[in-house]
Amino acid sequence: MTHPVKTEIRGHVLEVTLDRPKANAVDLATSRIMGDIFANFRDDQNLRVAIVTAAGEKFFCPGWDLKAAADGDEVDGDYGVGGFGGMQELPNLNKPIICAVNGICCGGGLEIALSTDIIIAAEHATFALPEINSGTVADAASIKLPKRIPYHIAMEMLMTGRWLDAQEAHRWGFVNEVVPADNLMTRTREIADRIAAGPPLVMAAIKEIVRDAEDSKFQDALDRVTGRKLPTVDTLYGSEDMIEGFKAFAEKRDPIWKGQ
Repeated sequence: MTHPVKTEIRGHVLEVTLDRPKANAVDLATSRIMGDIFANFRDDQNLRVAIVTAAGEKFFCPGWDLKAAADGDEVDGDYGVGGFGGMQELPNLNKPIICAVNGICCGGGLEIALSTDIIIAAEHATFALPEINSGTVADAASIKLPKRIPYHIAMEMLMTGRWLDAQEAHRWGFVNEVVPADNLMTRTREIADRIAAGPPLVMAAIKEIVRDAEDSKFQDALDRVTGRKLPTVDTLYGSEDMIEGFKAFAEKRDPIWKGQ
């Protein structure tokens, strides 16, 4: 059996490809592997951006592997350090992640996509939360999706399991761009490279601020930022990169970011 998750490093970008024929469903072992991969990504100072995608052209990921569950995988088993799919419960994951959706993206697969920061979809990609048809709940999506798209659309998806094509997903705002399938990785890599060329300490601060502020009152969240209560913000405000940004602007040159 081939390894279920493949990785490749391009400069400062890590590409993570889910590869479990036929459908790229995730079982407990695969989820644990993904958690280890993203934990290493988080901790590797050379890596600044990750892309998560899947092998093949039909499926991105349908989520939980129901066949594995029927064979004994426990629904509440050990998903690994990052929870299901390796990202959504991983502490201090303060680096940008882009999802390239290459086909059917449903259930836990959609929850994986929602755990990333930017979603690029191929024209033939489709999206759904069909858990209702299996008598269970899309738990993470029930929390995340109503915050990302209009409430009534999110509730319709959760309560009926209906499918959205890529254009409708883009219209409701949880997909950033829709591109031809043969341009999916090219476009995703363009965005990844642009972000990777930016100041890594600022990217980390953005992610922590957004996450910290999600359920906070504006002034409380702002006070934590201006008071340097968030570790990434405190690191940024005392960094060489921040001074480098000022100098580069004054000297009319491109900054050289060191991440320190």
